[in-house]
Amino acid sequence: MDYSFFDFLKLLGSMALFLYGMKTMSEGLQKLTGNKLRNILSAMTKNRLTGVLTGLLITALIQSSTATTVMVVSFVNAGLLSLVQSIGVIMGANIGTTLTAWIIAFFGFGKLSIGALSIPLMGLALPLIFSSKNGRKSLGEFVFGFAFLFMGLDMLQNSMPDLQNNPEVLAFLQNFTDRGVISVLFFLLVGTILTVIVQSSSATVALTLIMAAKGWIDFPSAAAMVMGENLGTTLTANIAAIPANISAKRAAFAHFIFNILGLIWLTIVFKYFVELVDSIIGNTTSFYPNGMTSFLNSLSPEEYRQITTLSKSELSPALAALQDQYLSYQASTSYGLSLFHTLYNICNVTIMIWFVKLYEKICLAVIRPKKGEEEDEEFVLQYISTGMASTAELSILQAEKEEEVYAQRVKKMFGFVKKSTNMDHHDKKFLKLYNRTEKYEDICDRMEVEIGSYLGKVSEGRLSNQSKERVRSILRGVTEIESIADSSCNIARHLKRKMEADVVFEKIIIDNINSMYDLLDKAIENMQTLLKNQRITESELVESKHIENSINEKRNLLKRENVESLNQNLYSYQNGVFYMDIISECERMGDYIMNVVESLEVKHN
Repeated sequence: MDYSFFDFLKLLGSMALFLYGMKTMSEGLQKLTGNKLRNILSAMTKNRLTGVLTGLLITALIQSSTATTVMVVSFVNAGLLSLVQSIGVIMGANIGTTLTAWIIAFFGFGKLSIGALSIPLMGLALPLIFSSKNGRKSLGEFVFGFAFLFMGLDMLQNSMPDLQNNPEVLAFLQNFTDRGVISVLFFLLVGTILTVIVQSSSATVALTLIMAAKGWIDFPSAAAMVMGENLGTTLTANIAAIPANISAKRAAFAHFIFNILGLIWLTIVFKYFVELVDSIIGNTTSFYPNGMTSFLNSLSPEEYRQITTLSKSELSPALAALQDQYLSYQASTSYGLSLFHTLYNICNVTIMIWFVKLYEKICLAVIRPKKGEEEDEEFVLQYISTGMASTAELSILQAEKEEEVYAQRVKKMFGFVKKSTNMDHHDKKFLKLYNRTEKYEDICDRMEVEIGSYLGKVSEGRLSNQSKERVRSILRGVTEIESIADSSCNIARHLKRKMEADVVFEKIIIDNINSMYDLLDKAIENMQTLLKNQRITESELVESKHIENSINEKRNLLKRENVESLNQNLYSYQNGVFYMDIISECERMGDYIMNVVESLEVKHN
């Protein structure tokens, strides 16, 4: 079996296509879904059991736990699933993937290529890509990414050494069977390595069935390989999480620890678990301890050739009986391995599902932000629940609390912008901060819609005039807070355009922008303080207007100074354009902050 350097390059290219598909799918999701898919997924994964069932069904349908876990990672990366929800789906995917082994056992050792779907999917998505409507275009990008993902997985398998069609190269493994715990650990490692190489646990399960059915290894060794294949498939999700955010990395790591902890308890009870499977299948000796191997050793080479190549009608009665026995051994071996695979994953999920919160804590402790980086924030409403509150007053109170959280997120987003302004745009962290700013802008958009939709439902009930007024005030405030987020993102975009133009601000410009930022900080902190009470005094309103006026005056002063600085050639005209764009956006942000304050009820003395 030849494997050239060109084949190795094909392997790298396949991996690149796989990662690009994951990235494209994730980006398409972020543009396409808005709130709908997130709400659907939230409903499907609202508790541990439904999360497991979701993962099981998806994997059973698409016949790839790898694709399911990669999708889960991309959902987490897009903010559509939380870490806890993703763990449940991943657990279900481990059960769903066992269906492949049963299909192989029932219909032979073939395997349908998931890559066959890729080209038709691209054909369907092509008109969408060129659509003028953003929704359809985003859907096309999502489908293309999904197709690339399947194509990459298929090409990964095809660019590897053809182990599945050349299993004889692994016949030497029979020398390592029947050595107790050492054999279990050895074949567990072999299964893990093979799955890492082939990048498909389904393919390596098929390979294991071939090896066991041909008698090269006994059943316990094959079962240990299946255990290792479950562990090896976790690498794909971790590879998919490399370009993703920290939440996606944690979801991939949860997949790993779920399988590694399962291997630990199963290794301890391995002998008894195999005997359980043997008794369920029918207590035959076809695979435990060495039924198939002993049977094949009793055959002469000619007898083996005849029973494996000739039809039953072409054989003598004695050889026909041997062929029946051979096929019975193969069937019981493949059914036994399939049952072992399924029982192992069902038992593992049944045990581990009670420790989802512990998994979350482990992931948070192990996968931490790099030094100097802040924690990624998931989009989760903290006070508003999916169901309606029992009273209108309580519903309004929840919305007011969520408005406070909304303002805190906007302040954090503005902090990214301030840090970006004072950073050399050649610094690699600049683009990371810009991407985080855009992500927070998406979070703010979704928060506005969800809070608004929630208050819309509240308004449908019987409310007093005072409650109706409070609802209107919150809606106005939420709209203006979203505008503050838009202004922050607009400043970040001005900074990015400055970077693309390779413009460097002079110190005087940076100092002036920071002085405007200081005034905005004061205004935001004042806004947050007033939001906690939801009612303000006339003196507090006057003070807020005074802060807003100081922002306007600062803008006017800097505009006049800019003209003088340009006349004195203190900096270029292009620098002045970027500079004034940022200052004007700051002034607009001050107006939005003041609008939030004015949305609050004024207490008259």
